[in-house]
Amino acid sequence: MHTEKSRPFHPKVLVHALAVSLFWLYGSSLSAQSLEAGLYGGGCYYLGDLNPGKHFMNYNIAYGVLARYVINDRWAVKFSVSRGNLQGSSTQSKFMPERDLSFTDQITDFSAVAEFNFFDFYVGSRKNWITPYIYAGFSFFMFNPKSGGVSLQSVGTEGQQVGYEGRTPYKTYSFGIPFGLGVKISLARRLGLAVFWEMHKTFTDYIDDVSKTYYLDMPYIPNPTPADLLSDPTRSYSAGMQRGNSRNNDWYSFSGVTLTYKFNLVGRKRCRDLEH
Repeated sequence: MHTEKSRPFHPKVLVHALAVSLFWLYGSSLSAQSLEAGLYGGGCYYLGDLNPGKHFMNYNIAYGVLARYVINDRWAVKFSVSRGNLQGSSTQSKFMPERDLSFTDQITDFSAVAEFNFFDFYVGSRKNWITPYIYAGFSFFMFNPKSGGVSLQSVGTEGQQVGYEGRTPYKTYSFGIPFGLGVKISLARRLGLAVFWEMHKTFTDYIDDVSKTYYLDMPYIPNPTPADLLSDPTRSYSAGMQRGNSRNNDWYSFSGVTLTYKFNLVGRKRCRDLEH
């Protein structure tokens, strides 16, 4: 049977997209008010094969930096880098808890999002000092699931290293769609605070190293290696049996507080609504 092959990603596509974005930002700078830079502190968690639906389970500390380009009182573009530790265990899940699978994973996320304020808002205002907001965008992230300090991707717990059923090692990076909501508050003339919660829909099912089926007949292996036991710690599954749910990709979430400092880019001659 002939199947149509997907077209490979061409670097020119990324270059063109970046050029269009830079041109748009340059045009917007003519009316831009400010640039905000600051820090993020909060937490993160994951949803996937070892935690299908419990939000904030295994909530761990996360941190990062951000820069927000303010276009006007309603719109802004935010660029951020965030890092946090994800973890999960099948014993905490209602989905096949008997697998005894677990992982830890340090994730590093690079995001670019467009923010929309429900009310007029800018840092330093005495009138428009608070607003709820929503946002969405694009992210690139890196991850490397481990168990007992061992990189699970390098082991190939689902037969990737031996080519079981044509499987190959997965990439330890992927892309996602971040979206979220929060509240912005002007604390002082140049200080702003935001409280937020965001989700990241990803295009990988291996943040937790669990996706498809087992590849070893563990009940019939008398002396399993440490790598074998990372695939099936219980020694009770055979090749082809379900190990995860490959129909659903993994998710992760960041939430917390950001504190930013405002730098004016373009001044205005007139006072706005007597905020100053």
